[in-house]
Amino acid sequence: MPQVDVFTILAVFLAIGAIYIIGMLLVVPIKIVIKFIINGIIGAVALFFLNIFGGFIGITIAINPVTALIAGFLGIPGVLLLLFLQYFL
Repeated sequence: MPQVDVFTILAVFLAIGAIYIIGMLLVVPIKIVIKFIINGIIGAVALFFLNIFGGFIGITIAINPVTALIAGFLGIPGVLLLLFLQYFL
């Protein structure tokens, strides 16, 4: 029967902990990137439909890089912010 050293057990636990920490550091940024992509798609679609259907009642937002970035980063709240700013400015 092989002898198991305390240091070997400690090294295995430290390796498992290091793998867990590295895995968490890689997963968290991917979640953030996926969230930005989903918000961007939802914001672009909302801005597009707002311009199509809002044109019937006189509500349109010009699509330029600034409005696209705001709608892309914030999603639906960004589109509502753009509507609020256009109404009051």
